[in-house]
Amino acid sequence: MATRRFTRAELESFRDREVPDLLPADGSTLRLLFVGINPGLWTAATQTHFAHPVNRFYPALLRAGIIEHAIDPAAGMTDEDRTHLLGRGIGITNLVPRATARADELSREELHQGGQRLRGTVRRVRPRVVAVAGITAYRSAFGVRAAAAGRQPEPLEGAVLWVVPNPSGLNAHETVDSLAAAYAEPAREAGVLTP
Repeated sequence: MATRRFTRAELESFRDREVPDLLPADGSTLRLLFVGINPGLWTAATQTHFAHPVNRFYPALLRAGIIEHAIDPAAGMTDEDRTHLLGRGIGITNLVPRATARADELSREELHQGGQRLRGTVRRVRPRVVAVAGITAYRSAFGVRAAAAGRQPEPLEGAVLWVVPNPSGLNAHETVDSLAAAYAEPAREAGVLTP
């Protein structure tokens, strides 16, 4: 499938739209729940999490061995891709459901409400491990100003909690390799990867 192209005006038309969570519908075991900050406009346009062409989320998952085949979300995730992720026990959600061009367009209050929303999602779907992608958003959402990246000392609604780097292309000091290493740690703890 070819990568879709959008004009700036087309992308702007997706502002404030929501992208459905990728969660099992049948009560299947959810091992690892990745949490983005909020959908970008490209994500809203394709209805696929972490979809911008320069986002390194799926390449990092592949490099880490968390997924077994390449996913090109910029073209729009296929049903086979979704089935593969869910079959591996991986889900995806966001702190804030509404799409913006940049995460810094979100208010502190929206992020705080997103933290409460995430607590409800975790109580409902009961993942083993939650990995929030973005330390600044995590600090705002949960009011933990001194939080550091990595495994957090307190669980989130019974799930082991990790904060991992944001895979956005705007996070320039991260590479696919550094993201893969960071994502592999919670994946091992979740049982998605063997030690």
